[in-house]
Amino acid sequence: MTVIAYGTIALLLVLTAIAAHRRADIHHADVATDAWIQLQPLLLRLPPALLAGVFLAALVPEQQVVAILGEASGLRGILLATLIGGLLPGGPMIAFPLGLALLEAGMGVPQMVTLVTAWSVLAVHRLLVFEAPMMGWRFTGLRLLASVPLAPAAGCLTLAIEALIS
Repeated sequence: MTVIAYGTIALLLVLTAIAAHRRADIHHADVATDAWIQLQPLLLRLPPALLAGVFLAALVPEQQVVAILGEASGLRGILLATLIGGLLPGGPMIAFPLGLALLEAGMGVPQMVTLVTAWSVLAVHRLLVFEAPMMGWRFTGLRLLASVPLAPAAGCLTLAIEALIS
């Protein structure tokens, strides 16, 4: 699985380099400079976030995570992960270390896919603070109704893919 992931990344990098090389108006040094500028804040935030995830993993009660959100929790765990992901506050530097802690404590992969999808699509804190005031309640309600099935669907699809792979 790791070989496939690294191979995919390498292929994407090669294809990106080929596409960039074909465009004469793109200067490679400018692209590298922009990439470095965007990478610097991440390099400062990522190590503390990963450390927080490791520390949280030590605090999370493994037996309860496995019982509630483990591989064997199935659809019940997927639905609970949808709720947790939708209510999970904060940005990626909070959500992903917490997700890492839950994964290390025994959360199932389909349940984690569901949690991350729900956090990305349904986040109630962003909905209340940004989306509804800016886009209006009608749009927000319609988007939410259309998006709610996405997280459980992603979890169920992950269950099916895992069954095919193993």
